Amino acid sequence: MSGSLELSAGKSIDVVIPVYNAPNLTRRCIDSIVTCLSQSIRRIIIQDDASDRETREMLDSLPYGCVDVYHAEKNQGFGLSVNEAVSRSDACYVLILNSDTEISHDFLPLLCATLAADPRLAAIIPAGNSYAKYDLGRYVLQEGGYIPTYYLRGHAILIRRDIFQEIGGFDPVFGRGYYEDIDLGRRLDLRGWRFGVHPGACIYHKMKGSFGNEQAQKQLAQRNRALYLSRYPKARQNILLFSTEWSLADFSPSILAAIENVFREGGYVHWFTPAISPALLSLQMYSQPLRLSAAIWITLRNWWRADRRISAIWMMDGIPLLLRTLLIVWGRVFGLEIKELSLKQVMTPSC
Repeated sequence: MSGSLELSAGKSIDVVIPVYNAPNLTRRCIDSIVTCLSQSIRRIIIQDDASDRETREMLDSLPYGCVDVYHAEKNQGFGLSVNEAVSRSDACYVLILNSDTEISHDFLPLLCATLAADPRLAAIIPAGNSYAKYDLGRYVLQEGGYIPTYYLRGHAILIRRDIFQEIGGFDPVFGRGYYEDIDLGRRLDLRGWRFGVHPGACIYHKMKGSFGNEQAQKQLAQRNRALYLSRYPKARQNILLFSTEWSLADFSPSILAAIENVFREGGYVHWFTPAISPALLSLQMYSQPLRLSAAIWITLRNWWRADRRISAIWMMDGIPLLLRTLLIVWGRVFGLEIKELSLKQVMTPSC
């Protein structure tokens, strides 16, 4: 694997894969790494989290000299498995992959160039089917060509190894998985680090393919969501933002700062405009048509989720009086905070 762009530039890369059963998916993942990334990586470090016999035998029979397999004596969960595997690496970067991912092209030179372009960028995520619901061409790109986000998804992360270890890696309290990656993102942001998604890189993620029992997945997700929100209660912020302007250039610095603060705390902004905005700030920002029915639908759709429930309505200058009145009534029915915004002034609470 010598001669790669990263190694010649002193930026070595190891791949880390935590494995728990799912031997067929895991083998496809490993085969795709060797096929597509062999010119850019040094080692593949596999942490087997006490899998069954079939998976262990498959891992031990792999024909690749670049693969190092370690078998845990007991099941530790996703976070501890990754942390242990990363501790065995001395590479500059580690690519952390779920075992149910599959690679079709070598995106590592592109991601490494992005990390080099932004010294405060701690981690970069390849896009793919997990981001299919986003129109990635509508988001403002940062230096290095990535889209900012404050919601770290952990199925595929290229991260600076020293930073990962400096902040303690994944918190093992999250057990087998769910929200340990988002928690890591919060801790990165609190220390002044950035992370984002690169729209030019792509990876396939089966999603939940490495977890098994669906009911157990649901219970674990609910438990870990509650834990995450207890640590970061402001991540519950979900704002309905109404404006007659549809360009970010029309927003005052104070409004832009207020929006970014919602993102940084883990929240979301649903922006309602007469025309669909051509540019959005973060993957935590959505654009919607300026209609009360759309606001009602979004409010009702996620009411059962504490981290997706709408928490406030922000209204800018120029909103038609009838719509403004209806929004105030609607907001009071659901106990939402209501704020008036001016394009030239800071936000003020509505009477």
